[in-house]
Amino acid sequence: MTILEKVQIGNSVQVNLDLSRDRLAKETIEAINISSECTISDFKITDGKGIGVVLKLSNGKEEWFFDNEIEILDKNGNIIEKDDIEQSNLIFDVIKNINYKPKYKFNQLINPINFLTWLIVCLKDVF
Repeated sequence: MTILEKVQIGNSVQVNLDLSRDRLAKETIEAINISSECTISDFKITDGKGIGVVLKLSNGKEEWFFDNEIEILDKNGNIIEKDDIEQSNLIFDVIKNINYKPKYKFNQLINPINFLTWLIVCLKDVF
């Protein structure tokens, strides 16, 4: 289960400052120290394989965090354990479902005549 399936815009989360302190500005750190409970205002693609969260801080400013830098809170304000959130990796999900059947047999691939034909075709474009 991804973070998108677990939370919605407007939900409350808590920032784990230990994981994100090195990349944050001093003003942001002070706002989190005042209140680490923030509200989700948007989602953001982080690096092509993950989803980040844009949070509204206690000082009214917005800052984005990776999904592992926040802790999801339930309606009572208690932290939902990470074990309850199943992580999925889309790349591995796609790879598991690939049924690859080779186009050529192994004997055809190692045949020297096929290699020479390929080499001639490639070299004619160069010269």
